[in-house]
Amino acid sequence: MKRSTVISAALAAVLALGLGACTGDGQSGADAAGAGTGTGSGSSFGDTPEPGGTVYMFQQTDFSYLDPARGFDGGVNNFYRLVYRTLTTSAPGNAEDPSATVPDLATDMGTPSADGLTWTFTLKEGVKFEDGTPITSAHIKFGVSRAWDPELGIGSPYAKQVIAAPEGYEGPYRSGPLETIETPDERTIVFHLKEPFPEFGYLVAQPNFAPFPEGTGAGDEFISGLISSGPYKLESYEPGSSISLVRNEHWDPETDDVREAYPDRWEFVLGLDPATIDERLLAGQGADVNAIAGAVQPATVPRLQDPRFADRTLKLPGVCTTYLGLNTTKEPLDDVRVRQAINFAVDKAAVQNASGGTQLAEIATTILPPALGARREYDLYPSEGHAGDPEKARELLAEAGLGDGFELVLDTRAQPKIQAQSEAIQESLGEVGIDVQLNVIDTATYYETIGTTSQQNDAALTGWCPDWASSAGTFLPPLFHGESITEKGNTNLAQLNDPAINARIDEIRAMTDLEAANEEWGKLDEEIMELAPIVPVVYESSITVPGENVTGLYSSPGAATGGIDLVLVGLRDPERG
Repeated sequence: MKRSTVISAALAAVLALGLGACTGDGQSGADAAGAGTGTGSGSSFGDTPEPGGTVYMFQQTDFSYLDPARGFDGGVNNFYRLVYRTLTTSAPGNAEDPSATVPDLATDMGTPSADGLTWTFTLKEGVKFEDGTPITSAHIKFGVSRAWDPELGIGSPYAKQVIAAPEGYEGPYRSGPLETIETPDERTIVFHLKEPFPEFGYLVAQPNFAPFPEGTGAGDEFISGLISSGPYKLESYEPGSSISLVRNEHWDPETDDVREAYPDRWEFVLGLDPATIDERLLAGQGADVNAIAGAVQPATVPRLQDPRFADRTLKLPGVCTTYLGLNTTKEPLDDVRVRQAINFAVDKAAVQNASGGTQLAEIATTILPPALGARREYDLYPSEGHAGDPEKARELLAEAGLGDGFELVLDTRAQPKIQAQSEAIQESLGEVGIDVQLNVIDTATYYETIGTTSQQNDAALTGWCPDWASSAGTFLPPLFHGESITEKGNTNLAQLNDPAINARIDEIRAMTDLEAANEEWGKLDEEIMELAPIVPVVYESSITVPGENVTGLYSSPGAATGGIDLVLVGLRDPERG
C-alpha cells in the first residue's frame, strides 16, 4: 500500500524538518517545518558531518531504561536507535519520506498470509551482535517474547495486544519459548496474530522487538548493561550521571540504510540543571561546541532573538499531545460530570504560557494532534480565549453534588516547565473549589510510577505521541481501550474501560482500508472526549540551540517527539573541541 494514501501531509512536513528554523512568529509545527532554513543566513543544520569525534548530549535526567522491554518514551526510543536494531524501523529524518517505516534487520516490510493471521519476515545476512555473533530469527523471537514478562515487559504494549500467545504466558524466563512465533530457519521468523492487523510491518519497529541472545536479560541484567545490535555499544554507565557509547566494530553499515553513525563516541551527560544546560550551549565553550540537548527552557527563548544565536536556533515541531489524565476509577472522577467540569475549568491559555507561549505550544482541543491526518477539528469544552469557563464548571460540580469542591492529587514531574504547567492547572481548578495537591515525581521514574495502577493518584500530567505515522491506531487504543489497563506499564491512565469505546476501537483497528480507518479514528476522538477521561491541554513544539560544530540535525521520527534524530548527528570538524 502506498503510504502517500494514508499519511497526513502535515505529519510528513513535521518529520521532514531537516533545516527547519525558529521563525519567531508563533507558527504551528507543520508551518515552521516547511521553512527549511535557519533564522540566520548562514544556517546549515543539514550539512553532511565528517566521520569521527565525540558528540555530547546534555540532559537533566537519566533515560528511563536501557532495556527496550521496559523503556517506552520518546527520549529513550531515540537513544535505542543508536544501540539496537529491530525488524523494521523509522526512516531517518533526512529521508524522502521521513514519516515512513523501513526495513532494518529484515529484508522487507514483511509478508502477510492471505487471511492476515500470520506475518513472515526474512533477516538480512551479515547482521551481528557486538561480540560478532550472527543475529538469527531465534534471537528476535527471544527478544520480543520478553514483552510478556510481568516484571520486565512494561514497555511498548503492542506485541502483547496483537501477537497470539497461550493463556497465562509470562515470557521466556517463566514460561519458556513462545510457540506462536516460529523460526523455521535462522533467517526466517513467522508471527501468528490474534486477528488480522494490517500495520504489523510497522509494529515490529517497536523497541521491544530488539534481538537478544537466548537466556540473557533476566531480572535486572539490563538495568546497567546492554547487548548491542546497532552501530554503538556501551562502554560505561553511571546511573544518573553519564553514559558512554563507542563504536560497535561488528556493526556492518552495508546492512543498515538508516544509521549513519558519524561520531566515534557519544557522551551523555546526565543530571544537569536545565538552566545550566542552556547557559553552556549558548556560551559554546570548549567541547560544548560539540553538544546537543533537548528543548531550551521557556525563560531562555527571548534571549534567542540575539543575532549571535540566529544561526544556531533550531525549531523542532512536535507531534504529541500534552494532556491531563483523569483516573476514572477514583471518586469523584468516576462521575462524567466531574470530569467534564474539569475540562471546562482548566485554563489552557495559562498552560500555554507556562509552556513558553505561542512559540512553543498550541492550544489542544482534541486528543489527536494536528500532525495526524485522522484528526478532526472540534471543541466540546469551549471557553473565551481558552481561559476556562469556571461558571459552567461550577454548574456541573453542583449537579454532581460537589458544589463545595473536593481534593485532587495530581502527579507531575520534577522539571521546571512541567511544574509550571501543573501549577497553572492547580490554580484554575482552585477557582472552582478543587483543591489540587501536586505530587512531584522524579522524571527518570515518572512513567513507571504513573503506569503502575497501584501507585496512580487522581490525575497525571503527561503526553502521548504516535508510535508510527500511518494512522491514529497507536494513539487512541493504548490510551482508552480497556485491554491496555495493566498493573504495570499501564498506558490507559484514565483506566477507561467503556464497552462501547472498546468495541469501536476493535472495529476500526480491524479495518484494512487505512484511509477509511483514519476517518473513523477522527470520529472516535470526539466520542471519547464526550466521556472526558482526559483534558488535552497543548500540542508542544520545542526550540534547541546545538553547538556550532554539530550538524546533521533533523527531526526524529524515532523519538516521535520532534527531538533531534540521533542516527544522523555528527560534527563539521571532528578535531575541534
